[in-house]
Amino acid sequence: MTVDWLECDLVESVAGKVGGRPVVKGTRIPADTILTDEELGATVEETHESFPNLSLDTIRRIRAYGHSHKPVLQP
Repeated sequence: MTVDWLECDLVESVAGKVGGRPVVKGTRIPADTILTDEELGATVEETHESFPNLSLDTIRRIRAYGHSHKPVLQP
């Protein structure tokens, strides 16, 4: 899933940090990884177990942002 993270206050893109990919602020965790975890069936709690430095609220908010900013695929 490709999401435009530009307006998400929880995400940053820094040149030289994870190749400039959007990451959760203050971490090296790609924001898309949080969404991919969910797509693979992980609950918020399971994602938190994988990334314990992220709060449950942060995970929920990143997921919500990702869902509300999904690109619409044209047939």
